[in-house]
Amino acid sequence: MTSRLHFRVEATASGSGARAGRFRTPHGAVETPLFMPVGTQATVKGLAVEELEAAGAQVLLANAYHLLLRPGLDVFRRFGGIHRFMNWRRTVLTDSGGYQVFSLPNDRVITEDGAIFRSYVDGARVLLSPERSIEAQIAIGSDIMMAMDVCVPSTSEHAVAAAAMQRTHRWAARSIEARGDASAALFGIVQGACFEDLRRASIEHLTQLAFDGFAIGGLAVGEGKHDRERLTAFAAALLPHDLPRYLMGVGMPLDLLEAVERGVDMFDCTIPSVLARQGVAFTSTGRLNLYRGVYKLAEEPVDAACGCSTCADYSRAYIHHLVKASEALGWRLLARHNISFYGDLMRRMRVRILGGTFAAWRDEQRVVLARADEDNPPVPTRRRRRSRRESDLERFAVRESPAGHASILHRASGELMHGGIDPAVEAYGLYVEQSRLTARIAEPDTPPLVVWDVGMGAAHNAMAALQACARAQPEVRRSLHLVSFEHDVASLRLALRHAVRFPHLRHRAPNHLLRFGEWRTEDGAIVWTLLEGDFGERLAAAPTPDIVFWDPFSAKTDPRMWTLECFARVFAECAAHDTELFTYSASTAVRSALLGAGFVVGRGAPTGRRPETTLAMTPAAARRAQARGRTLLGREWLAQWRRSDARFPADLPHAVRAAFVERIEGAPQFRDAPGTEDVSQPSEPGSAPESQA
Repeated sequence: MTSRLHFRVEATASGSGARAGRFRTPHGAVETPLFMPVGTQATVKGLAVEELEAAGAQVLLANAYHLLLRPGLDVFRRFGGIHRFMNWRRTVLTDSGGYQVFSLPNDRVITEDGAIFRSYVDGARVLLSPERSIEAQIAIGSDIMMAMDVCVPSTSEHAVAAAAMQRTHRWAARSIEARGDASAALFGIVQGACFEDLRRASIEHLTQLAFDGFAIGGLAVGEGKHDRERLTAFAAALLPHDLPRYLMGVGMPLDLLEAVERGVDMFDCTIPSVLARQGVAFTSTGRLNLYRGVYKLAEEPVDAACGCSTCADYSRAYIHHLVKASEALGWRLLARHNISFYGDLMRRMRVRILGGTFAAWRDEQRVVLARADEDNPPVPTRRRRRSRRESDLERFAVRESPAGHASILHRASGELMHGGIDPAVEAYGLYVEQSRLTARIAEPDTPPLVVWDVGMGAAHNAMAALQACARAQPEVRRSLHLVSFEHDVASLRLALRHAVRFPHLRHRAPNHLLRFGEWRTEDGAIVWTLLEGDFGERLAAAPTPDIVFWDPFSAKTDPRMWTLECFARVFAECAAHDTELFTYSASTAVRSALLGAGFVVGRGAPTGRRPETTLAMTPAAARRAQARGRTLLGREWLAQWRRSDARFPADLPHAVRAAFVERIEGAPQFRDAPGTEDVSQPSEPGSAPESQA
């Protein structure tokens, strides 16, 4: 397909969609992958064009909507375009204004003619049509123009997304006609929300039109990371190989890496400047927040591997001071560095693609770019004392099994989290799959599903739940509130230090959770909350659970979590609710404590060395046990319990043991049980070490 840009792919990474390309505009050659700083109002906020050139910016993005309103097209016509007006000698890409109209809160009307809105400059009513948008972009002097599209939230219903897509297609044809013989390139914008059938239809339609490249639009507007990456890969695979692909409005450095991996060439985003205002710097070792007091005396540069003028001339301590004092120079210096970092990241991708080493480098960078500030500490000074947090980490160690999977060891007890099995496999099979989590979140017209993750540890169970929800899109119909309880988060901090050995932690959520106590998806459909401290003191702060992952250390290491009193408190929180609890232990003492607390108790799925585990249900959940395929303990287990030396919970006083026996003997599940079931010998305490998951 011919193009005004004369785009060509110079190399494609082996085993990847990543590609290095090149195109040319009237203002010079451009190499891809490419990040475009956002200069909405003919300026990248706070930075001079000389600074942008020094940072290696090849293309700036300006916005037709804003520039149409101010300074107006007459100004650009007088100056001969934006390049002379802002003294920028390189390429300019202009957005059509469709997204800005979408972003207006209420005062806008979308018709077939275009978008009618009120100017924020003088209050006048303005019609932005496809023809007016192209007229504005030509007057601005854009090298690459965007066709006007209809943007809707990515979470829109199919009918809404389809109608927006079809209008986008009609406006695309009008945009091409309006361009006429202008020399500027023109991109079409693929729409379709989160529906693959619509994305396919949009690409099939737009690729029949004479566009010079294609943008993937309608993402980063409500969908989660999994959907964005899935749809990016889907669209990129269908778009023409010989034209550039542009993912609009994305994003964080790791997002750029993942999109390049999926075959995208061009990006824009305000994040480098916006987060600079918050004191955030992106570096070759991870993300830093220079607002933190730990940088008050830090003499080293923001990033020793960076060649920008900020890193060459200023210390972290000075920028920390500027940020704390709310001095504009602080965020200007960080914006200069961040834009330089983004440009350098894209250049490093290009070098790796051309050199045939992208795949290994990509895997390494996935870990580095996911690091948050607390896991990317400043270089220690000679007199720096060891922090208490670092000492805390020594309570745990990383151990690798002969099979190659890593686990966290509790040094004092010698107990391994998920000992004897791949932690990710056990987390999914024992907790996520057995609880039917993906089926539960697919139930329509129901309140948020609340999951308690008791004994978060290295977050295997929590991340298994989040990843299962991501894979279940778009079947997800209800939101998820995941509540993790943990009294010692040092185990997770240690695992994050070694994230390359824990694949489930290659996600921004765990770092964000530790830093802020909560993480949520962009659309708010998934919320993950951390309740740190003593479980008995924190459980009342959590909403009533539908599902409980019970995964503290074993009774030998953490006896308080396996007592009758503890289970009774949990039961009191959910007694009238449909709640199921799943745990790795199958010991008689644990099962009797659950029964004594009021739960109906059943046999759980086998895992690792354990032939069976345990599930417990409130009476409301037990009424659905047969429909859910649950197997309750019956009279044969009761006969074993009578013979066991471990039939009483450890915290049960001798004086009430007779009453406890009556309670267990009279439990409805034994009174009504047929007494003929396939029984495996349950594990007794001491028969095999049990460990936290």
